[in-house]
Amino acid sequence: MSRISRRMFLVGGAALAAEYAAGEKASRSKIRKISANEKLNIAVIGAGGRGEANLSGVDSENIVALCDVDEAQAAKSFNRFPNAKRYKDYREMLDKERGIDAVVVATPDHVHAPAAMACMQLGKHVYVEKPLTHTIEEARKLREAARRYKVATQMGNQGNAGQGVRNACEWIWDGAIGAVKEVHVWTDRPIWPQGIARPAERPPVPSTLDWNLWLGPACERPYNPAYVPFKWRGFWDFGCGALGDMGCHIMNPANWALKLGEAKGIIKISAESSGVNDETAPVWSIITYEFPARGKMPPVKMIWYDGKKLPLRPDSIPVETKLGDTENGSLFIGEKGMLTSGENGGASRLLPDSLMKEYKRPKHTIAPSPGHHKEWILACKGGKPAGSNFDYSGPLTEIVLLGNLALRAGQPIEWDTANMKVVNVPEANAFVTKKYRAGFEV
Repeated sequence: MSRISRRMFLVGGAALAAEYAAGEKASRSKIRKISANEKLNIAVIGAGGRGEANLSGVDSENIVALCDVDEAQAAKSFNRFPNAKRYKDYREMLDKERGIDAVVVATPDHVHAPAAMACMQLGKHVYVEKPLTHTIEEARKLREAARRYKVATQMGNQGNAGQGVRNACEWIWDGAIGAVKEVHVWTDRPIWPQGIARPAERPPVPSTLDWNLWLGPACERPYNPAYVPFKWRGFWDFGCGALGDMGCHIMNPANWALKLGEAKGIIKISAESSGVNDETAPVWSIITYEFPARGKMPPVKMIWYDGKKLPLRPDSIPVETKLGDTENGSLFIGEKGMLTSGENGGASRLLPDSLMKEYKRPKHTIAPSPGHHKEWILACKGGKPAGSNFDYSGPLTEIVLLGNLALRAGQPIEWDTANMKVVNVPEANAFVTKKYRAGFEV
């Protein structure tokens, strides 16, 4: 492990709580008040891959620091912002760059929570790629921390800022298809290997990669290109499979329109799949969620399909009618009709086509978005909370991860929302949280 100062170690772990025992007061004193006309000082953790894409969303601000464990992966970002300070260890960056206002976290899933928590504890606003966290417990901790430290937050489900998902919500709330009792969501993921064992080969680590830092909070294991830079998503220690990659996108219209994140009491989840092992997610899965009533909304089932599995086409919908984006999408089935949306809630439309033609659209009740990244930037400058802030994206991520919990439990589970535990299969609760290597605790 690279040498780090005592403060850096604290930034990376639970011991930070002792240094910041004053909690809210200590954090608030470090948040710089920024007017709408000023620029944020932004850093990016995970500057290659998704970080590179996110930089395009925040490049209106000052990009002051870039961190990536692999200098080859981050080369384009480094070259694009030559004046930004470069780091491999985000703890070192947070220790040295005291002028950072906000941080984009675009690492693999297993590092999201440790990095985001370290930033928030220092009073930094955070944007975190989807899924928000690697475990359900982390999702709740980040949500609580965002409130405690009073920082602006956003999760990277870009479709949440689109008009398509707004249309879906407004039409469903208007009663266009009647009460919704079933929704189907599907994806063509995984597009990386799953259902495989841990690789046995031990090739040399590339000279540009700090493998120890890439592992971060995960248990030590030898480097293998089966993980880096992209295929890590299928491995339980690093990613959340097809659900983690696409669930926060494709489930989002259902989550928002049907207020699934507000469900109280017991949520039932059952899963079938190609088979689950201790290393990777399955080749395919079909997962059924049963949500209790939410306010005036009746109980609803949501069925997830991945690995190119698809729901049955309703008899009333012609074969030539496109559902979702074909390979990704959602289908709401109501008492009076249906609604389909694309991957990110885009191109929402009522079905059958005759219903869409006859429907008189209501006045918009959800304000348009200035843009997904712009929402967060404005929130950092004292504006209203971003649309996918952690109060919204935390529960959404929890729903996504409940699917993996059911897969790994190997049998139907009953999730107690209030107490954050599986009540009928106690051994499944081992997957609600995880262990962390020293210096990377949450």
